[in-house]
Order: sequence, then C-alpha cells, then structure tokens
Amino acid sequence: MKLEICANSYQSALNAQKAGADRIEVCSELSIGGITPSFGLLKKIAEDLTIVTNVLIRPRSGNFYYSDDEFLLMKENIKLCKKLGFNGIVSGVLNNDDSIDIERTKELISLSKPLSFTFHRAFDCVKNPQEALKQLIALKVDCILTSGQQEKAENGIELLKELQKLAKDKLIILPGSGINKKNTYLFKQAGFKEIHASASKIISTERSFFFGNTPQTISDKETIKEILKVIKST
Repeated sequence: MKLEICANSYQSALNAQKAGADRIEVCSELSIGGITPSFGLLKKIAEDLTIVTNVLIRPRSGNFYYSDDEFLLMKENIKLCKKLGFNGIVSGVLNNDDSIDIERTKELISLSKPLSFTFHRAFDCVKNPQEALKQLIALKVDCILTSGQQEKAENGIELLKELQKLAKDKLIILPGSGINKKNTYLFKQAGFKEIHASASKIISTERSFFFGNTPQTISDKETIKEILKVIKST
C-alpha cells in the first residue's frame, strides 16, 4: 500500500520526502479544504525535490462549481504544472446540483494528459456516489480521493469498500481524511492500494486579532514514518 502525503508547504513536502512517503499532493490552506499552491512553491518543489508530486487545482474554497474566469484559471495552472514536470493533477468540477460536471471535468482531464488525474473530494458532495463513480470511470480518471462521504474516512469505510469493489481495477479509490497510525490498519486490511494523509502536527498557535485563530500546521516526519511502519508491518 502506498502513502500519499497532503503537503501544505515546502517544509511539509521536504519532510514527506525525507520520511519515505511514496507521493505528495501539494496544496495550500488545508484549513479550508485546500487550494492551488503558489507558483513559487511549485517551482521550488520541482527544482529541489525528487518525490512523486501531484498538485491540487482548486481556485478557491467553497463549492466546486466555477465561473468561466475561475475555470480558465484552473486550466492555466494545469498548463503550468505540466511545464514544471509534475506527476499528476488533482481536481474536478461539479454542477450547481452537486452532480459531476462531465464536460468541464473531461476538459481538465484532456488538458492534463499525459499527467495522471485524480478527482478530488468534490466527490464527497455528490448525491449518488455509485453513479458518479461510473461517470468517472467512463472519463478514464486514474483515481478518486474520497472520505466515503463522511467527515473522516474511518467512518466512511463501508462506502469506500463498496466503491473499491465497484471500481475493480478501472481506477484507484484513495481514502483520505483523518487517516493516522491508529487507523491505517483498517484500510490495509480492506485491501486499499493507497491512502492519503496529512500527518500534521501544530507548530504554532500564535493568533492574530485581524487574521483569525487557525493554527499553523506541518506534515511531520516522525508521524509519516509511524504510518509507514503500519503499512509495512505483516
């Protein structure tokens, strides 16, 4: 089973590489579900690191249906990721009824080639996950990142297993959200090929009167190693 680390900064990405993670998904602002990271961060990761890297393409927080201008930004960022030589794109688009926007998602997948394409946790908003899975298989998505439509993947394990059974070998179901060293064995026992975790620890609780009280977090090298130890255990 492979471990993907959701890296919210250069240091998080570096820690994931040093700890031996298989892959990272680079994003910014995990506290709001993640958005597209800056060009500077992407360029530095591309130049300095060797770990397999996917990039989140999400222009803002909130819902997953976008204006024409927002969609254009997404496409421009995908082009940038291709130029920088990354492994894959993590993205997706919904309609305003939270169904899969087939045409726009198809356009993003086509533009991303030859990079891999993961449909992100917008999947957890769809009303019919089984139907959405069929649609994404038809679009030839490589992977779906999902918590099984629960706040934590551990609580969505039954739907995750159902989706994995339905997907067979047509795409990878990638469980994510709240995965840690204590529950990794659940996903290992269920036969998932990959898991997604932030392995975060709080490194600063300093608060600003003007800018809220969200703590600063980082993907922790030792926490990543502990998850890997569970993965590699017999």
